[in-house]
Amino acid sequence: MIERKIVAHKLKEFQIKEFIAGEFRNAGICAINLKKTPLGDKVVISTSRPGLIVGRKGKNIKQLTTTLKNKFNLDNPELEINEIKDIYLNAIIVSNTIASSLEKFGSQRFKGVAHTAMQHVLEAGAKGVEILVAGKVPSARARVWRFYQGYLKKSGDAAVTQVDIAYSRAELKTGTVGIKVSIMPGDAVLPDAVDFLDVKKVEEIVDEEIQKDVLTKSQDVEVKKEEPLPEAEVEKAEGEE
Repeated sequence: MIERKIVAHKLKEFQIKEFIAGEFRNAGICAINLKKTPLGDKVVISTSRPGLIVGRKGKNIKQLTTTLKNKFNLDNPELEINEIKDIYLNAIIVSNTIASSLEKFGSQRFKGVAHTAMQHVLEAGAKGVEILVAGKVPSARARVWRFYQGYLKKSGDAAVTQVDIAYSRAELKTGTVGIKVSIMPGDAVLPDAVDFLDVKKVEEIVDEEIQKDVLTKSQDVEVKKEEPLPEAEVEKAEGEE
């Protein structure tokens, strides 16, 4: 019974996310989270264009609240919208932007769309970016186009934890085109990163360590001088006298 409830809850959560993403496809939504609160169900939407979700005088958000309550049986649904500032460092937003551009301008300008997206990502401060476009572009034969620039980890733990990867698709007349975007942000910490110190700083560090060693040795000598003789040695010295 518990397993069935968990599966039903996850299925319902997935359906809600798909519905919201489909209703506001051009709003730059990158994450949708559902939370249970004492007052009811809370839906947190992270987007780059919150005005499209709110609508004029809150019309869209009111309609979405009513739909979530009636269609998905949410208990007193509450919507929270978070605005994302660095949109070109988010792989989901970049992939959705490329997909919407391909649907708007067609497959003939896919190279310009990909190069423009790469330029924006690097200008935002990313270390590297890779864009894969797979499908019947620009001809009737399917192939994969790869656009890359900068430095991007492809293997190891850094490729899993430090690289943001997202997938999207564009529906064209020739068929479905798949898009994969991989972005390594500028603040990514790599395991093989090495910082070189100046010669002056190295000399200062060495001098500090030498001073610490001299102080510790002098303290040990003073402690040894102050240590009293054992009682047996004192008695022996007195006997000799």
